[in-house]
Parts: sequence; structure tokens; C-alpha cells
Amino acid sequence: MHESATLTTTNPPHREHMASTKPGQRKLQILQALATMLEQPKGEKITTAALAARLDVSEAALYRHFASKAQMFEGLIEFIESSVFGLINQIAENEPGGVDQAHAVLQMLLGFAANNPGMTRVLIGDALVNEDERLQLRMNQFYDKVELACKQSLRLAVTQGHGQEADVAARASLLVSYVVGRWHRFAKSGFRHNPTEGTALQISLLLAA
Repeated sequence: MHESATLTTTNPPHREHMASTKPGQRKLQILQALATMLEQPKGEKITTAALAARLDVSEAALYRHFASKAQMFEGLIEFIESSVFGLINQIAENEPGGVDQAHAVLQMLLGFAANNPGMTRVLIGDALVNEDERLQLRMNQFYDKVELACKQSLRLAVTQGHGQEADVAARASLLVSYVVGRWHRFAKSGFRHNPTEGTALQISLLLAA
């Protein structure tokens, strides 16, 4: 099992802590607080005023580090992208079998959501409703890249005698749809239904030649 990165922290920083930290650390603290707020099951719209209150700072202090709320969400998306695609690259390097690669990628994607509940709302676009449309466009590109990674693993599997080249595109789309469905169930259940639960058999069935 490949370890999934996590951004959230249990204790949000206070004003004194924010004032004594370096700019890069402050930006991380803001993103951690935003991710934690996204973990609230009710999924209420997040405002910069509420985020500033959580951090015990002024809204102006937030804007010293991010020009807009959209930039804050972009910071979360960058964390998702770097974490997920970094792990996909590790899997590709460490798993010689195409089927094993695809299985590990799916398990990793589900594990990432389990470790980062708030990020799941970004992954499914729920947190991006009424935000800058470029954010959802970027997440759409993320889906495309994940699907491409699945295709690469499935094509490798074909060369190893598993499946057929003609089915690769359809199967990759099915795998991504499965993951997104698990993410949705996790978020819409108020994060009660762990997305990794009972998935080993399900993924094996999806990958059966």
C-alpha cells in the first residue's frame, strides 16, 4: 500500500503563531485551515471572513498571501496534483505488472480521499460550486490525467497478456468513474462511508480480463 499524503492538521494556528511564522509556512497554515473547514459534513459555503476567523487573523492578512479565494483553492488543487501524480509515478516505478499498477493506483486514489476528507469535496467539485470556473476546469484536467495513467497501466497489462487493446479506453474510463463514485459516496455520507472499505474485491472484479 502506498502512503497517501495528508494536508490537514488537528490544531489550527492562532494569531501569535501566524505572526511568528515564515510566509511559506503561513500559506500552508491557511491551506490547512481551508482543508479542515471543508471537512464539515454540512458542506457550508466557505467565506474568507470565516476562514480568517478560524485562523484568528484579519481578512487582510489572508490577502497578503493569496490574491483571492480562488488562489487558495488553487493551492489545494496543487497539493492534490503533486501528491497524487507523485504517487502514481512511484507506483509505475515499483510495480512491474500492469494490472498491479492499475490496482495500486485505484487504491491510492481512494486512500488519498480517506486521509483528506476535505480534499474529497474539491475532487468531486462540490467545494468549487460558485467559485471561479477555472478551478473546475483544472479538476477536469486532473481527471483526464488520472484516466491517462490508468490507460498506461492497462496498455502495459495488455502486453503482459491481460485484456485487449481495444478495451483499454473504455476500461480506463470505467475505473475513473468507479473511483469518483466512491468519492461522492464518501462526501455525501458526511464522510462516514470510508471509500477504501471493501474495495479490494471490487477493483479485482473491474480489472479481471
